Amino acid sequence: MIEGGDLDMATIIPYLSGNADQRPEPPQRAERTFVMSDINAFIDQQVKSNDVFLFMKGTPDFPQCGFSGQVVQILNYLGVEYNSANVLETDELRQGIKDYSNWPTIPQLYVKGEFVGGCDIIREMFQAGELQTHFENAGIPVKQTA
Repeated sequence: MIEGGDLDMATIIPYLSGNADQRPEPPQRAERTFVMSDINAFIDQQVKSNDVFLFMKGTPDFPQCGFSGQVVQILNYLGVEYNSANVLETDELRQGIKDYSNWPTIPQLYVKGEFVGGCDIIREMFQAGELQTHFENAGIPVKQTA
């Protein structure tokens, strides 16, 4: 292994000896792929079988964008139980949720099968007290806040 790098000698020797065409192929990244109908079925199942579902970049414990992180903070502050999917896992899921909702951005929050909104809408509803009311009207318990 070359110190400070990720190349090993078996990878670099063909270049040094002038036989670059003999170099090994780089390892392929394993990536899950889905047929779009499978993605739509997955999305539909998550939306309809979970009272609250968040499509986000990253996970609730490790959001990968500030907007997803804001929605997670709001849901956690309200004590709402929810499930989530990381749209960064596949390109198909990331595009599929946008097509499903006809909404161009992520995160996307669904309550009782209904698309509620993305970060800006969720934040505005929360600040106005409307999000808490929306959850309560849907029969979803929220933590009482001061």
